[in-house]
Amino acid sequence: MGRFLALTPVGDARALQELARDIVAGLDQLRAPPTPAELARRRAAGLTFNQEANLLRWGYPYVLDEFRFHMTLTDKLTGMQRPLAGAAIRERLPELPQPFDMAEIALVGERTDGMFQTLHRFALTG
Repeated sequence: MGRFLALTPVGDARALQELARDIVAGLDQLRAPPTPAELARRRAAGLTFNQEANLLRWGYPYVLDEFRFHMTLTDKLTGMQRPLAGAAIRERLPELPQPFDMAEIALVGERTDGMFQTLHRFALTG
């Protein structure tokens, strides 16, 4: 995905997209509004009209129709880092079950150093 490597679903991901949409809308009141510095940083990426609208409404440009479920595996990669990292990951990553069942989601927050921290894990029960 872009300049980083991530695991992404194969096949029909509509149910996953709907879950993500429901979570964004349902938990919106819990998020802090983006700071002017964060808005500027996000806008520097060259947002589309829809991404700008998402940023203003939801505080993040890559939600709803702009969201693609992924599990990030690396930071931004350049040049030869990408194929080397891809090969190393393929060698070490076990074969994932199909279908891949998700049993939990995590609420995370961003620390002052930019790293994410798990705040709470929630079981998906139905």
